[in-house]
Amino acid sequence: MRAWIALAILFFMVTACKQEIAEPLSSDGSELQQKQAIKTTLVAMWDAIEKGDVERYASYVHPNFTQFGETDSILRIGKEAEVKGVTEWVKNSEGIHTEMEEPLITVKSNVAWITYYWRDKGITNGVPFTSRGKSTRIFVKENGRWLCIHGHYTLL
Repeated sequence: MRAWIALAILFFMVTACKQEIAEPLSSDGSELQQKQAIKTTLVAMWDAIEKGDVERYASYVHPNFTQFGETDSILRIGKEAEVKGVTEWVKNSEGIHTEMEEPLITVKSNVAWITYYWRDKGITNGVPFTSRGKSTRIFVKENGRWLCIHGHYTLL
């Protein structure tokens, strides 16, 4: 199953690269505007978490979302699993805040990816936390909106 998902993600990326050669970036904005839209979407996802608005967070997550979390030993599959995990975390936390450092964004037609370092802090289950890590997120554009379809997070 994991191999199938990895192949599907690779297929989307290869297809996007081929489409970029055949057709220019969509008429809804320049490459710079599309890159900014990816960064803005990710920051909006974090803002929703910081405000405890899981429903708004979920609106940015693709139904076929997959992720390798910081401590996950297996691939987590599906929007439902992601929303459930975020709901539990937000319910048991306060003061969550995440900062992005050194983002690199690539847009190829209706697929984009962003790599970056993060720093976050907050309190979970009454215990203060801080962490730093590196991440890659993949977004797909559907119905004019960028949705996060995959996340991979590694603690530093």
